Amino acid sequence: MGEGKVLLGVVAGLAAGVALGVMFAPDEGGKTRKKMQKQGEDLAHSLNGTIDKKFEELKGSINEIAKKIKTQKEALVSKEA
Repeated sequence: MGEGKVLLGVVAGLAAGVALGVMFAPDEGGKTRKKMQKQGEDLAHSLNGTIDKKFEELKGSINEIAKKIKTQKEALVSKEA
């Protein structure tokens, strides 16, 4: 195992330990958990907005491609006739 992976594992373990310690600490931890929950909800809301925007962009691109294909198909059909 490379030194980078070991260091990454140690840092990840430390971060997880700190996060769990903060989340389950008495009294003030309750406030912290609420704050973390709010941040998670805000992140989820933001992510949903981004996904919706990208989905609409994708739908627009697909519609444009479909129109081009239809136009090319009609051009081919008219040439054959």
